[in-house]
Amino acid sequence: MLHHSIEALRMTGIMAWQILWALSLGFLLSSIVEAVVSKAQLSRLLPDSSPRTILRATALGAASSSCSYAATALARTLFRKGADFIACMAFQFASTNLVVELSVLLCVLLGWQFMAAEFVGGPIMIALLVLLLRATLRPRLIEAARTHASRGLAGRMEGHAAMDMSLREGTLWQKLTSRRGITAVSHYYWMDWYSLVPDVALGLLISGILAAFVPSSFWQAFFLTNHPALARVWGPLIAPLVAVLSFVCSVGNVPLAAVLWNGGISFGGVISFLFADLLILPILNIYRKYYGLRVAALLAVTFYLAMAGAALIVEALFSALHIVPTHHQLAIMHASITWNYTSVLNLIFLAISALLLLRFLRTGGPAMLREMGNAPADPIAAPHSCCHSEPAPTPTHSCCHSEPAPPPPPPTHCCH
Repeated sequence: MLHHSIEALRMTGIMAWQILWALSLGFLLSSIVEAVVSKAQLSRLLPDSSPRTILRATALGAASSSCSYAATALARTLFRKGADFIACMAFQFASTNLVVELSVLLCVLLGWQFMAAEFVGGPIMIALLVLLLRATLRPRLIEAARTHASRGLAGRMEGHAAMDMSLREGTLWQKLTSRRGITAVSHYYWMDWYSLVPDVALGLLISGILAAFVPSSFWQAFFLTNHPALARVWGPLIAPLVAVLSFVCSVGNVPLAAVLWNGGISFGGVISFLFADLLILPILNIYRKYYGLRVAALLAVTFYLAMAGAALIVEALFSALHIVPTHHQLAIMHASITWNYTSVLNLIFLAISALLLLRFLRTGGPAMLREMGNAPADPIAAPHSCCHSEPAPTPTHSCCHSEPAPPPPPPTHCCH
């Protein structure tokens, strides 16, 4: 028992060290995108569920935060502001499955094939979801969902969803190299770490425990590895149900996916598991709070069908192209901490993180984090804004003003 416990902690630490630079790079790239893409007019851009709008929702979702809780909160906010419900769900899917930090982590931890499968399967999953919701949602049910959403029941990361620190003036280079741009990037960067570290840590810990305590024979029997044809179907069907019970969402489920792949789950099963971060039990409960029990149940069923269906299609497509990995033994499961390119990259990104942390602390970052878990004062109002030349109409967190607000309480300044 003691030996297994020590091995679980060792595996957790090794996986954390192996993915540190990849997570940092992913969060940095995501922060840069969020700093130049505004949330302010999102609801106006999603008026219906036409193909053009769904493509726009997918692109905007891919440019937003990967936090599953923030994605669900922002989707509800957009819906309350008049955005189309189906387009909001497409936006939510893209926010957690097509973001850059997930791609980087998949490439490093599992391989480029899984990263490619996520990008190919994500749009397929969204297309299936749109078709399913169009076939099952009736106007009366959508209005019931809108009525329920208008109650403003809190989920998680409501403040995160309401924050908009993007810059709206200047060229891309001017935005990113200005003092306000650097501040916005630092705030988004540490906001992502703050919101996602619990899931990442839980995912790493569960992965270490499973790798140390659960024998390979169990996974091989559970995933039917001795029956390859059946396993290719069984994996995508069962994997979302495994994800439901994991309580780990967003990029936190990537280490778990690595353990499952190492145990023998099919390629499509891994993809289905990764897609299912929006089906974990805490988020299913948030759907119930946001839209009511009937709509939450419908979302659970349609989400599952879309995730499993997309994974089956990806499995078939990648098998036909002969690019499915043929071995399940990942190097990271047998790695150790040594002086190599991983260590060098980790030190580089730790230094970058330290510089961004210094900027973050000097520009009111901690006060911003305290607002993240809270609902904004008026969820129907414009998103929380900072780094703009003019203040938001009813801000809950002031920054980038030419003059500080009078006390009390003292104003929180950022973007200096």
